[in-house]
Amino acid sequence: MNTAEETLMNLEQKVTNFLQSYASTNYAREHIASLVAEKSLLPNHMYQDLLMDSRVQMGEFMAFHFGVLATMKPKDVLWKKFIYDCIGEVAPACSTCSDNIHCFSCKS
Repeated sequence: MNTAEETLMNLEQKVTNFLQSYASTNYAREHIASLVAEKSLLPNHMYQDLLMDSRVQMGEFMAFHFGVLATMKPKDVLWKKFIYDCIGEVAPACSTCSDNIHCFSCKS
């Protein structure tokens, strides 16, 4: 395994652990957290990589599975940005994203 793969695996695990700590149910803790973490590594907006139609749908999904976390997220920050800010990291796709302006204060 090379360093880039290890970095991605570490990020995925950090996101999984973070989301698990806010999971509303055992199902969210055991299944949804890792799914969201895996998709957070992909280059598109997270709602797109989760095959959702909109950011609104993504917000509803996250509120259902991670209710307390959803109340903490500022309305003007996208989910991927918010999650990675919370774990003190930059999402892999942020450095090449053409929509950084909508994330507000991207670190990339």
